[in-house]
Amino acid sequence: MKSIKQAFNPYLPSYEYVPDGEAHVFGDRLYLYGSHDRFNGAGFCLNDYVCWSADVNDLTEWRYEGVIFRKEQDPVNQNIPEDAPELPAIYGIYPEKPEDGNPKGMHAMWAPDTVCGPDGKYYLYYCMDFLPEIRVAVCDTPAGRYEYLGMVCHKDGTPLGQSEDDYIQFDPGVFIDTDGTIYLYSGNSPREDEVDDGRHRSQVMTLEEDMLTLREEPRQLLPALSESKGSGFEGHEFYEASSIRHIGDKYYFVYSSVNSHELCYCISDRPDGGYEFGGTIVDIGDIYLDGRTEAESVNALGNTHGGIECCNGQWYVFYHRQTNRSNFSRQSCAEKIFFDENGRIAQAEVTSCGLNYGALEGEGTYPANICCHLTSAEGAAFSLPYIMQMDYPFLTQDTGDIEPSAERMIYDREEPVQYICNMRDGSTAGYKYFDFKNTSVLCVEIRGNAEGVMQIRNSLSGEVIAEISVACRGNEWEEFSGNAPIPDGIHALYLTYRGTGSLDLRRIRIERLDQAELSQTETDHLEMDPTELSHLDPDPEEFSHLEMDLIDRVAFYERLFDEIRSAGDSHTADFDQKRRMLDEYYSSGQWREDYEADEQGKLPDDIKRGVLSQDALYDFLSETDDLDNDSNNDCNNV
Repeated sequence: MKSIKQAFNPYLPSYEYVPDGEAHVFGDRLYLYGSHDRFNGAGFCLNDYVCWSADVNDLTEWRYEGVIFRKEQDPVNQNIPEDAPELPAIYGIYPEKPEDGNPKGMHAMWAPDTVCGPDGKYYLYYCMDFLPEIRVAVCDTPAGRYEYLGMVCHKDGTPLGQSEDDYIQFDPGVFIDTDGTIYLYSGNSPREDEVDDGRHRSQVMTLEEDMLTLREEPRQLLPALSESKGSGFEGHEFYEASSIRHIGDKYYFVYSSVNSHELCYCISDRPDGGYEFGGTIVDIGDIYLDGRTEAESVNALGNTHGGIECCNGQWYVFYHRQTNRSNFSRQSCAEKIFFDENGRIAQAEVTSCGLNYGALEGEGTYPANICCHLTSAEGAAFSLPYIMQMDYPFLTQDTGDIEPSAERMIYDREEPVQYICNMRDGSTAGYKYFDFKNTSVLCVEIRGNAEGVMQIRNSLSGEVIAEISVACRGNEWEEFSGNAPIPDGIHALYLTYRGTGSLDLRRIRIERLDQAELSQTETDHLEMDPTELSHLDPDPEEFSHLEMDLIDRVAFYERLFDEIRSAGDSHTADFDQKRRMLDEYYSSGQWREDYEADEQGKLPDDIKRGVLSQDALYDFLSETDDLDNDSNNDCNNV
């Protein structure tokens, strides 16, 4: 196997729900700022702001930076009176349990944006759910603990948005041009003409260097639905989610349209006006791509929000998808985007491998939740429980909302929290793309009450390549496998269930011919071939992975780790076998038990602990690969 260090969509852990993602490169790291949904919550963005980051040279490994700003830090959420009114229900959804909502009178923090100010500090701009102002927090570092600074105000000190003459503020986006001018974008527009009150508009304004005071008052930027005739924006008018980038000599303004499920862009020679519609960058249902209509959506629909950013020479669009038959459990995804010679962006298709260096490797175990296509026999629906009911498959988890942590991330890699629920007859889960080579076996891990077959295709309308017989009864996960001679090359993978009842899908495993043969011989139950490893201590003739003493086992794998690392580019059968053994030490979960034992102080200090680190395994595997990290294009000159 070439490498196991890969990036999926969603690229954060399966239990993490960070929508409205704005990605910014500060220094040598890419930082993701966004709202923070609560799994199974009854409203948008119920949790506190968190930040995730990745090295610009390695977008496969994301680091949890922690909570950067808590909603209680905003003065409006302090000293809340006991008679505070209930906040409006969205889509008629009310909390079923106290943890499904925030306390009475507590406002949620919606989509933010961040910029490095002229003083070198970092400024976080945000709005509180149904309140009309823009608020600002500040920090000395990109992902430190932000402190509340104040509201954006008119020159007389009056908060912007509070006057009846002000536009309503919403989804702020902030940008500092090369000449030092600080631009602030904001607003939302009606999706229907009859609800247009004139106060909801796309806006642009400028700020003083204190990052709070208006230098220039807000002006309308893009046409609203009622004003769009003849503008070129027809059918894709501005709705919300302002975001801007300066690329070459052009300004790209990204927004969510009145269709809500797409991110669009427009282009201008200046940052504060003159924008011409460019097109759709991404749609969470692949609508508009190759003429696809909304009725042909490949995923559950709802809003999306994000922006574009360049990292190590490659431009990406960041957006979010819908899960859990809800609009309130949204997850971060990303795709590569490309510019033509005229600076136009081609619509990106949603994939399972957006931040990866290329197609996913055509072998190994993958979580089912990285599907980029999930439909019933009838297609897809708007992501709400009273619309989808139990007629469509959906992504969910058995636990409640999970607080991110480094330990949880490691566990999620081995035992994904999120899975596909409720696959019924005709339901399809699709994955794009895998680099298949000598594929011989496909395994699915399922549970439920179902009996039938899982049909395998490498294109949505293609012929059935193989079928896996499945029959499950109960809540225990079971694995079923079958021969799957998928043609070599980069293809999609579609799994369609045909049968009775319903099943849940947690993982898929792809095996190559040599791997399938090996699994029947020397790697069964993780036992090692003594003729291949006789030079290693302890004596391989007495070696059984699960029977060894803890210290001997860790010492053994430490030696195996060092031997494989020192082998360099060697890819002999001996090398590959040992590499698989070390991989299986991790995939079996035994490494976690050893790590916990080590934490309890059972290992002596002289036993190195690098072998117990998942990151160390990933690092040495990636060192043996020939991955091309050259820049794909220049970030600043398209």
